[in-house]
Amino acid sequence: MVVPQQRIKLRSGPDGLLFFDRQSGINILVDEIKVPLEKWSKAPRQISVALTNICDLSCSHCYAPKDTSEIDFEKLLTWLKILDSNHCLGIGFGGGEPTLYPRFLELCKSIQNETNLAITMTTHGHTLYGSFLEKLSKKMHFIRISMDGVDSTYEAIRKRPFSQLLQRMASLKGLIPFGINYMVNTATIKDLDRAIEIAESLEAREFLLLPEEPVGKGKAIDSQTKYILQEWINNYSGKVRLSISERHSENLLTCIPLVLEKGLNAYAHIDAKGILKRTSFDLHGIKIQDADIMGALDILKRRPEETMT
Repeated sequence: MVVPQQRIKLRSGPDGLLFFDRQSGINILVDEIKVPLEKWSKAPRQISVALTNICDLSCSHCYAPKDTSEIDFEKLLTWLKILDSNHCLGIGFGGGEPTLYPRFLELCKSIQNETNLAITMTTHGHTLYGSFLEKLSKKMHFIRISMDGVDSTYEAIRKRPFSQLLQRMASLKGLIPFGINYMVNTATIKDLDRAIEIAESLEAREFLLLPEEPVGKGKAIDSQTKYILQEWINNYSGKVRLSISERHSENLLTCIPLVLEKGLNAYAHIDAKGILKRTSFDLHGIKIQDADIMGALDILKRRPEETMT
């Protein structure tokens, strides 16, 4: 079934009325209007989904489980339609490596045709070439490429040629808008200036800083590296828009337009086993039963946050 495509999608919440265009990515917030609680949109503004835990890389900091779990296609599509009807704005695919999900292109096509959700993904980028990329370009609104350091730093972590990654990102230029996810630790902090130069030359839309987390094989970013990162941000004058993970935004000057829409009103995660969580780093969550994703969301909202990690 093909649903009527809305040029502009409307979401209501504690900050007012938000108008969103998935093609351009434009957001317009009308904060003069105070929306009563009972009129707030029920679904999170954004949902991330780990389509599969399978990945063909084995990075030293990876937090994702190492198993063969993958999410059921029909169940996921049903959940996304329900979230769409409850004013969720976008879906972000991850993993594992999302492009290794067996029906990935079919899933993106179905979401494009049957919902009004914006489609994004986070990928290592090495599968983005040839006919796959050409087909994907008509279905994907934004891509986030993981880049941990440059040159030998990247190759030591990812065990793939950095020159190949540059080729893959260059192929996106003018085809699909993209940003760079940059994992920050003691090894990668020294490459930040060069990474920004590359991001600017390839016309990346965003540079997302992700201080390493102590999850899976990852280790928490140390205090010295975090201090160097904060000083680097304070002195940043590049052209690419900077952003940083919410967990590490304290003591930094950030622009948060939706200051009142927090927690599960703003974001939720579905893992490859079909478990709804507050974040992808959480160890526990609520199993989604059949089509009842909104029921699972209600249960999760009632659980104290500290019991879920």
